[in-house]
Amino acid sequence: MHEFDEVLSDKRSYAFLTGDALEILHNLPKNSIDCVITSPPYWQLRKYNTDNNPKEIGNEVDHNQYVNKLTEIFNEVKRVLTETGSLWLNLGDKYLDKELMGMPWRVAFSLMDSGWVLRNDIIWDQMKGTQSCKDRLRDVYEHMFHFVKNKKKYYYDSDSIRITPVRKPKLYNGEFVSATGVSGKKYKKQIEDTTFLNDEEKKEALSALNDTLSDMEKGLIVDFRMTIRGQQRTYHSDNQNVSGRAKELSTKGYFVLKMGANGHIPSDIWRIAPEDTWRKDSHYAVFPEELLLSPIKATCPQNKIVLDPFSGTGSTVCTAVRLNRKGVGIELSEEYNNIAQKRIKGICRDLF
Repeated sequence: MHEFDEVLSDKRSYAFLTGDALEILHNLPKNSIDCVITSPPYWQLRKYNTDNNPKEIGNEVDHNQYVNKLTEIFNEVKRVLTETGSLWLNLGDKYLDKELMGMPWRVAFSLMDSGWVLRNDIIWDQMKGTQSCKDRLRDVYEHMFHFVKNKKKYYYDSDSIRITPVRKPKLYNGEFVSATGVSGKKYKKQIEDTTFLNDEEKKEALSALNDTLSDMEKGLIVDFRMTIRGQQRTYHSDNQNVSGRAKELSTKGYFVLKMGANGHIPSDIWRIAPEDTWRKDSHYAVFPEELLLSPIKATCPQNKIVLDPFSGTGSTVCTAVRLNRKGVGIELSEEYNNIAQKRIKGICRDLF
């Protein structure tokens, strides 16, 4: 715990703690961790180098025991996490007697019942999968759940993970055309010709369209779409109780969707190969660094602490330090922690 205290007091940038995750978490101060990213051992899928330690997660005979153990651990994670903190949880599924168990969702539902707020279910498309199955489709994805303690004020830096547009507006025949070829001509004619808008609504819609085109000329946006009452369908639903866009269409007669020049937020499907550059050790499930970039950038402020309570050979800690955060790993296997110590000094040598 001395190493953790030094991380907390800014005397060092990382620590690897060896022992049972639940016991070590019990000894960490409340509200001391800013972000948790982890992938616990999957139920009855792998055997890790823990010398048959009875506290190893994943060997439970009954799947409910596995869910209950993880719930207990993550409720302790909730205690040490700041009010603005996030938990990112990666879990794979399991077939038992030819039946898909739904283990990720069993754990997710249990955490939600314990007070965690689920903000995203990211599908990690690993772009390859099992080849031996003949009576079902190949499985190529895992879940990455994003949980928060407080749904009203958790830290989220969306600008740090925006995807910059490849295409930009351009001048064509004297007019600015958006990244996908939208000039506004069609919308202008629809506004002028429609009988679904009154004169005042037409005036306001044309003004909004002109403002949007002006933003595009100034380089503030790269693309846009306009929905006009009676011309285009409402997105998702026409029911104003469930759709803010439907309400806007009813009250104003139009709405505009804009894509900013600073890019868009990534989707909840991530296509990332599971291989990592660090494949010299005996660990079976190394986090690819690319999977960790968005969670760390978006939900952990600079120089704050990222924790992995099942840290394996230290991928989360190494990536956190690379990104100017501090990292703490908890691992039951002393062998894996020794590998992590060597790894962070080798991969992040330029930081020391």
